[in-house]
Amino acid sequence: MANKVSRDAVEALQGRLFDGMTIMAGGFGLCGIPETLIAAIRASGVEDLTVVSNNCGVDDFGLGILLAGGQIRKMISSYVGENKLFAELYLSGKLELEFNPQGTLAERIRAGGAGIPAFFTKTGVGTLVAEGKEVREFDGELYVMERGLTADLSIVKAWKGDAEGNLIYRMTARNFNPMMATAGKISVAEVETLVETGSLDPDQIHTPGIYIQNLCEGAVYEKRIEQLTTRPREAA
Repeated sequence: MANKVSRDAVEALQGRLFDGMTIMAGGFGLCGIPETLIAAIRASGVEDLTVVSNNCGVDDFGLGILLAGGQIRKMISSYVGENKLFAELYLSGKLELEFNPQGTLAERIRAGGAGIPAFFTKTGVGTLVAEGKEVREFDGELYVMERGLTADLSIVKAWKGDAEGNLIYRMTARNFNPMMATAGKISVAEVETLVETGSLDPDQIHTPGIYIQNLCEGAVYEKRIEQLTTRPREAA
């Protein structure tokens, strides 16, 4: 059986990257993002990328560093409000954007991983989201057709993983990582902690190792918070 464990993110992605590819990147906001793999993609210089992700990081972190490097041609996202460079590139016509309602994006990815080519949803009917898409009536209600999404490469971040690629995510990191792991032709994971095969409780595994081709253990994680808002303590 092939060894899935790589020394680092660069080795894990070796031979996986090419110009013009589509990459799915897991995480929600800055939570559960595969930051080590993103940094390796940045260093590789690969360009003309289509990136599927809930959002695009912030200006100096996460997928934002790929935007800063001019490596992303198109984003397929549901939220883009934390990245000023994203807005500037989009408004100037230098970045293509396919905007999705968040639940629709998640279901498109899940459908792609399950081999479902398309599905119908009420979300977006009568709005810009439905423009150019088939709309069909079921039981007196209108539904818009959405296509399943797949990628040349999925990069995901897990809390724990073993050498077979079995993964456990923690809390909010489960929002997009699990379905993206199923929807890539190749899926590469980074984990906070790499454990011995057989030590994970099978009932706690979120992504079975069959979906993962390579993985690496990350070193230092910043665990940033996108926005930290505080208020003065009220007087006693």
